[in-house]
Amino acid sequence: MILLRNKKPLILAKIIYDKVFNTKLSHFNDLKFLFEDKEGIEIGGPSPFFSKNGFVPLYGLAKGIDGCNFSSNTVWEGEIKEGNTYHYGDEKTGHQFICEGADVEIIPKNHYDFVLSCNNLEHIANPLKAVSNWLNLLKNDGAIVLVLPRKESNFDHKRPVTKFQHLLEDYNAKIGEDDLTHLPDILELHDIELDPPLNGSKENLKNRGQDNLNNRCLHHHVFDLALLEEICNFFHLEVVAKESKTTDHVIIARKKMSVN
Repeated sequence: MILLRNKKPLILAKIIYDKVFNTKLSHFNDLKFLFEDKEGIEIGGPSPFFSKNGFVPLYGLAKGIDGCNFSSNTVWEGEIKEGNTYHYGDEKTGHQFICEGADVEIIPKNHYDFVLSCNNLEHIANPLKAVSNWLNLLKNDGAIVLVLPRKESNFDHKRPVTKFQHLLEDYNAKIGEDDLTHLPDILELHDIELDPPLNGSKENLKNRGQDNLNNRCLHHHVFDLALLEEICNFFHLEVVAKESKTTDHVIIARKKMSVN
């Protein structure tokens, strides 16, 4: 409720509308085959976005879902342990991996039918590297679901959408997760009134940002639906769904069958 009280009135009204009328991704029923009785992995979850009352309610369809978090202690989940401890949906459990989300080096390749990432990619300094590695986890024809926050609904609303060329330059430069290139812009444009944990303090924002390698709270980049499409095109993915809602942009794409 604290988060809701700090929203702008129009945004708050739209969020309440979404919750009351239980809106879903358009044509989701046509996409159930991507998840039904399939195995997936979620980077940075779990998320209510995929629950039975979420915008893309796929948790209940899957045969199983594993999880990946960058640390055994995060500001979102608190203490977590590696092993059969990833709890999602209605008391379902999968394997919890603890490793760098942009690298996923310990997770089996070509193993999963789908990869999920909800409000996670913006916290990664090198998004194209992350997506590239996530695609390596997928079987041919597997699906990737990317959910990114819509800047107009959060503390990024004063920041410009990142250009794809910038993401590509970061990718080619092999930017690491210790990168703080965007911290000065964030300090200037971040709306601290929409970020309650900061208690209205720019100094708290600065201190949290400088310790980002440990807390991963920074939004390195700002996304819109067009940028997500550019990312999918870069990796030659087939976009099967794309939609923006009040708080988020959603894109679902498939890894094309390789040709020998």
